[in-house]
Amino acid sequence: MSAETGSNRKLQNRAVLGVLLMIAGLALYPLADAFIKHLMGTYSVYQASFLRSFTRVIPLFITVFFQGGIRKVLGTNHPQRHFVRLAVSLAYTLCFMFAMKQGSLTIVYTLSYTSPFFMILLSAWMLKENVSRWRWIAVAIGLVGVIVAMRPGTNMFESVALIVLLGTFLGALNKILMRRLASTEHSLSIAIYPNIVMILAMLPCLMFLEPWKPMPLEHWGLFAIVGVITAVGQYAIAQALRFTQASILAPVDYSSYFWVVALDMFWWGKSPDSFMIVGAVIIVGSNLYMLYRTRREEAAKKAALTTTQAAQPIKDTAG
Repeated sequence: MSAETGSNRKLQNRAVLGVLLMIAGLALYPLADAFIKHLMGTYSVYQASFLRSFTRVIPLFITVFFQGGIRKVLGTNHPQRHFVRLAVSLAYTLCFMFAMKQGSLTIVYTLSYTSPFFMILLSAWMLKENVSRWRWIAVAIGLVGVIVAMRPGTNMFESVALIVLLGTFLGALNKILMRRLASTEHSLSIAIYPNIVMILAMLPCLMFLEPWKPMPLEHWGLFAIVGVITAVGQYAIAQALRFTQASILAPVDYSSYFWVVALDMFWWGKSPDSFMIVGAVIIVGSNLYMLYRTRREEAAKKAALTTTQAAQPIKDTAG
């Protein structure tokens, strides 16, 4: 039925599900980034970016055939919107790839937590979303937690910081553009197109800037793992942006911090100190507060809708 098909493309106000999907998607990215950083010690940014997208797009294309086929999934009536978003996505991804090669995951992720400020400003300006005061408070509290945990010093403002901040702004803009596309486009198309563009953009770089370096079989396996992990994470984030306003999802970006800490502990043997623990508590508190207020808003909306529906027949008979 056409009405049912149309409703599937509409933005759905399922905020709690969207938040949970965003947390799941963001949990996968630090793990993939750790693999990528490890591999970029051997390979160029261009080769790593090419393989990251190539291995990611394979499971996504397999999923296409279970979601109705290429025409249904990749067809679009808004090629210009895709073009703008793909250009932003390409620049944003390359910023972070170069930053990860030059700096540590800790610095990259810490500075990337400025994203909620960009997201809230852009969502209010571009999507005309109503940003309430308590959302600003939750974002600010979360950022305080990041500052406490990381104790920024001079090493936070080395040259890589400018690349991360530019990438963070572009990443926030990318999410806003994804939110716009989510109202009409299939989530898989939103996830697949950036990978195709990255593959095509990296080919001339590998031919003229830094040639392809042969890889052993185990490194192919690591890139394949990265592809699967990031494909699932990207799809989860695309779905989250379909269900929930970008400004509500903004504080959830902090959740990836805990995975960075875990990777530091179990991969590189770096344990969190007391400042990190206090900061983590503050960040968790801001996210829990956001979920609590979101549920209260949803409950209030449902109660108001029920009251309106119950009163409607009385108004009709009175008329």
